[in-house]
Amino acid sequence: MTSQSPRIYIYKITFEEVLYYYYGVKKEDYYNQEYWGSPYTHKWMWDFYTPKKKILEVFSHTDEGWEEANKVEKRIIKQFYNVDRWCLNENCGGVPSLEIKRRTGRKAKELGTGIFSLTEEEKKENSRKSGIQNRDLGVGIFSLTKEQLSEYGKIGGKRGVETQRNLKIGLFGISKENRSETAKIMNTQKWMCLETGYISNAGGLSSYQKAKGIDTSKRRRIS
Repeated sequence: MTSQSPRIYIYKITFEEVLYYYYGVKKEDYYNQEYWGSPYTHKWMWDFYTPKKKILEVFSHTDEGWEEANKVEKRIIKQFYNVDRWCLNENCGGVPSLEIKRRTGRKAKELGTGIFSLTEEEKKENSRKSGIQNRDLGVGIFSLTKEQLSEYGKIGGKRGVETQRNLKIGLFGISKENRSETAKIMNTQKWMCLETGYISNAGGLSSYQKAKGIDTSKRRRIS
């Protein structure tokens, strides 16, 4: 390979006017081929703002080099994917971003296609497979540390409680006397898991089924 040979490289696009950025990988047809990424959802930014490209790492122009470059690109992107609002990447290791999923979902709902054409059982199975895929790729929520998950959980919990308090809904829409009476009723009810036959109150059975990986809808009240 000479200094003028075509390259495979990982690059980062930034913009002079805004903080957004984009990572990608390119396999050149010839040395120094002009290339500014292949965005789809946010292509307008490349036209509206002033993009700048920085080559981060160069790989051999071979099948092995291409495979290694894609692995490194994925490791870079997943640090920011679905977490940093300034990251423009809408795909990581074949997994579409939350924004793409939202847009696709809205369109599918309008047309009655995709998930909106599935039965409830099919939706649950697809959701399970999607969760396993995100876990295996280490993207989305699975790319966060335990500390980050804990912090986001606290923030979400506080916002949820505040909203319920302001609107007087959920527990805040029930008097103390009614809450106490409801708790007593719930604790005296007995429910049975339809898969294992385990019996407990509603809350205890939910914890049991979740720990066993059993669908919590598979239950029957027995008293």
